[in-house]
Amino acid sequence: MPETNAQTQAAKELLDPQFLKKLEQLQITAKKVFGGRMRGERRSKRRGVSIEFADYRDYVRGDDLRHIDWNIYGRLDRFFLKLFMEELDLFFYIILDASKSMEFGDPQKLLYAKKVAAALAYIGLTHQDKVAISAFANGVKDEMKPARGRAYVWRMLEFLQQIEPDGQTSLGETCKNFVQKNRQRGIVVLISDFLDQNGYEDALKYFLHGNYEVFVIHVLDKEEMEPEMQGHMELIDCEFDDKAEVSVTPALLKQYRRTVEAYCTQIRDYSTRYGMTYLLSRTDLPFDELIMKYLREKGMLK
Repeated sequence: MPETNAQTQAAKELLDPQFLKKLEQLQITAKKVFGGRMRGERRSKRRGVSIEFADYRDYVRGDDLRHIDWNIYGRLDRFFLKLFMEELDLFFYIILDASKSMEFGDPQKLLYAKKVAAALAYIGLTHQDKVAISAFANGVKDEMKPARGRAYVWRMLEFLQQIEPDGQTSLGETCKNFVQKNRQRGIVVLISDFLDQNGYEDALKYFLHGNYEVFVIHVLDKEEMEPEMQGHMELIDCEFDDKAEVSVTPALLKQYRRTVEAYCTQIRDYSTRYGMTYLLSRTDLPFDELIMKYLREKGMLK
């Protein structure tokens, strides 16, 4: 089905068309969920399972040569693998913070987070993984139900494009509801600024009740980590409307930076202690570098 103007606009806002070519060379790995097996080694061994054709994807070194479609190679001079329905499903869950605090920054934290989500969802959909996305604030705001295949790429982009920042961060409620509703084993990517008055510890512990491989992507703006403000001013909490008058001095800024660094370190250490993978990403880090370098180094992509 040809894309509409709205779909094309959604794609351009979240993913550069040239970047899509790079994404198609990547795939999601599930080392913990499937016992260390890479994609292409997850096929069911049960007898009588349907081998109904599902889709194509690009050949990657190490794939089984028996599944190359030689007819397509003869026409296009490129290797494509045929995918079949008997492959074990990899559920790929993205949980996206869309609270009011995500509105801050230049670029806006939510826009940056949506680009990360779009890139990862695109990789999953084009490799026949089941992709689901939840946007949360005051609980779950909106959901994209599990989908698989290239046909859902445009729907995914439109879904992400319409999400707007609003409401309060609710990590605990969101993670609890997620685990209760999603029992299938899979990869979970939680993208948030973690500015929750109730903390993060209890929220992350909920993931221990399921067979998940969890990646925590902590998104902050440069100004939040290294503010340059000075003088007397009134600070307002954008989610709770709490106000405080402060006199910003070099000593106060130094103490603030130490506090933020300590908070990020605490989330990292806590995540690692429970077998989760943590990545801090400032929004001034080029988006493509986060995907192509750091997420590959963390083992999510290859």
